[in-house]
Order: sequence, then C-alpha cells, then structure tokens
Amino acid sequence: MIENFLQTIVGFVDTLFVSKLGLNEVAAVGVVNAILAVYIAVFMAMGVGTSSMIARSVGAGDIEKAKAIARQSTIISVLLGLIFGIVTLFFAEPLLMLMGAEPSVLADGVVYFRIVAIPSLFISLMTVFGSILRAAGNTKTPMKVGLWMNILHIGLDYVFIFGLFGWSGWGIAGAAWATTVARLFGTVVLFLYIRKSKLSFSVRKGSSIDFSLPILKLSLPAAAERLIMRFGQVLYFGLIVKIGTDVYASHVIAGNIEIFSYMPGYGLAIAATTLVGQLLGANRREDAYQYGMLTAGLAVIFMSFVGVLLFFFSPIAATLFTGQDDVIDMVTTALRIDAFAQPFLAIGLVLAGALQGAGDTKSPMYSTAIGMWFIRVVGVYVLCIYWDMGIAGVWLSIAIDLMVRALFLLWRFQKKMGKGRGSHVELENRLTSPKESSQK
Repeated sequence: MIENFLQTIVGFVDTLFVSKLGLNEVAAVGVVNAILAVYIAVFMAMGVGTSSMIARSVGAGDIEKAKAIARQSTIISVLLGLIFGIVTLFFAEPLLMLMGAEPSVLADGVVYFRIVAIPSLFISLMTVFGSILRAAGNTKTPMKVGLWMNILHIGLDYVFIFGLFGWSGWGIAGAAWATTVARLFGTVVLFLYIRKSKLSFSVRKGSSIDFSLPILKLSLPAAAERLIMRFGQVLYFGLIVKIGTDVYASHVIAGNIEIFSYMPGYGLAIAATTLVGQLLGANRREDAYQYGMLTAGLAVIFMSFVGVLLFFFSPIAATLFTGQDDVIDMVTTALRIDAFAQPFLAIGLVLAGALQGAGDTKSPMYSTAIGMWFIRVVGVYVLCIYWDMGIAGVWLSIAIDLMVRALFLLWRFQKKMGKGRGSHVELENRLTSPKESSQK
C-alpha cells in the first residue's frame, strides 16, 4: 500500500514540475505516458505470472524450482524490454502521431518518449524483480527501494529540469533523464537484494527453458486484461468527451481524487496473490480460501472507510483542482456515487489477485472485458447520451461495472477453491512443468 502511495505522489510531483515548463510539455508527457501505460501493462502481466508460479513453489518448499522460474522470468523480461526499446527507437514519432499528438507537442514528445522508453529494459526488469521478492513474501524491500528511488527521482527531476548553480537544465529532456536514472537505480538495487535472498539465481548458469511456456500461459491473459482495460478506457473516454468538455474535465478531476482509494486494494491484492499461491503450494487449500476471503474482507473495511471520506469531503477535494461551481458540483456527484461502489471495488481487486495466485489469470480478464466493453461503454452511451444523465450516468455505469465484476470474481474464486456448487474437489494444477504434466 505504501509503495503504491509513494508512486502516486511522485507522479503528481513529476506532473507539477513539468507544468512549470508549459502546457505543450504537459501534453507531451501525457501522450507519452498513455503509450507507456501499454508497455507497463505487458511488463506487469509478466510480474503476475512470475508471482503466481514462484509463490506456489515457495509454498511447496521447492526453492530450486522457484529460482529456476525467477531466472526464466528475468530472461523473458530482458527480451520484452529490448523489443519495446527497439520499437520506440524506430517508431516513436508515428506512435505519438497515432495517439493524436499535435505538431506543437510532437517534438517535445519524441524527445521525452525516446529517453524514457528506449531503455524499457529497466522498466521490465524492475517490475519482475519486485514481483520475485513479493512472491517470496518480502514486500518490505520493494517498498524501501521504491522510497529511495522516489526521493532520488524528485531530486533529479528538479535539478535536471530547472538546473542548478547557473546551469539552466534540460527542460523536458531533464524530466525524462530523471525518470530513467531512477529506474536504473531501482533495477540494480532490487537485483542486489534478490542476490542476498533465498531466491538468488544466476542468469548465466542453469537451464530453465521448461518454465517459459507455463509463465507465458499465465502472463498472456493478464496482459490481455490490462490491454482490454486500456483500450476500453480510450473508447468510453471518447464517449464522455462527446457529452461535453466540462463533463470530461469533471470526470478527470474525480478520477485523480479517486485514485488514492485504490492504494489499499492494490496492496491487499498483492498480499492475496502471495498468500493464496504459497498456501496452495503447501497443499493447504482451505487455508488458502480463508486467507483470500479474509484479505478481501480487510480491503472492504479499508476502502469503505475511504468511501466515507469521499462522500463527505469530495466538495473540498474538488476545490483543490478548480474554482468553477458547476464543475465542483459534478465532481462531488461523481465521488459520492463512487463512495457506495468502494466495497465492490475492494472485492474485485483482491479476488482478482487471489485468483491469479491460484493460477487463474483468465477470470480477471473475462471480468475486465465484460465490465469495460459492455457495462461501461454501453452504460455511458445509454445513461449519458441517450438519457442525458451527465456525470451521474458516467459514474453509475462505473459503479454497476464494479458490482458485477465483484460478484463474478467472488463466484469464480469460490468455484476455483472447491466452495461453489458444481465445482471440482481437486484444484487443477496449471503450474506444473511440461515434464511433470506428461508424467501425470
């Protein structure tokens, strides 16, 4: 939770510094980050597959298998990082133009994009190294590294953007270099911590190619889920823009405030992935189920409290972003609807993590596809464009999506763990190597 909160704060400070350069620079960073979100989605999906398999192996006491999985995940992450880096090197400008970057934004965008994304290797490795440590039950180390990395990032941001001691700085290029150097620092330090842990491995020694296919089988649905979510957001954001600029601006402001409510859910989702995976690996299915449900219950408590804060303090939070009364009213309406959806958001986030820990990365993908492309998109069209409900229609659609998604994932988790009607008693083991599967 703390690590996610720190990352959110740094993103806010980064945007604040860049905003001092001008609106074109802010727009350039925004367009680049929209593309980087797709890159990061793929890298995070690799982290999901890695976490699930390593947690199961650690729970079973098979540390050598966990090391082999960590080694192979690292190799795949290196390849992915290099591929995305090459794509950025040759196609930075066409990608930005595809995203609708205007000529006044394009030059700054290309500079920023190439500096932060050609070394995508650091983003990819940092993601998988953090996943390896968390899967082994060590969530404190990634948090500590994230803290020092973020402090370094903010310091470098200021110096590289604005300069120091008579040096005028590099402007938007400085912001990019600060981000890249901080990621390099985070990658190196996380790897050094892995070398000191029980999962220490050597990339050059040992063969672990047998684990490539199981890792990719778990990671691909997780990658598809994140891509479905990103592209679905683009579609329904476009519908909101058609409703009106003031409605879209209100939606963006409400989203920026609401993002802090995700922090407990994301943190507990990681806990659920690790605990469920390790307990299933130890063949303690009942405990795995109880821990999954308990973690979801804790998330509901945390995020319901956040919902109370959103309901009562949303007008005050809105005034931090705007002084227009009509926009403040719309932001308040959106966040008060969202306050009632917080328990469902909590259940959805945590049980998605629990299912991933159990080796089921397809159910979260299905829930995201149905929720994003059918409930949200259709809901915004019907409630906002057809019935003219404005911002209330947008956030009612989101709330309905979160409720349906939570109920679906709850049903899938209970069925997966042998608790639902008609479910299998024996949990399907999808994480075995091809050799083990053939023997069975």
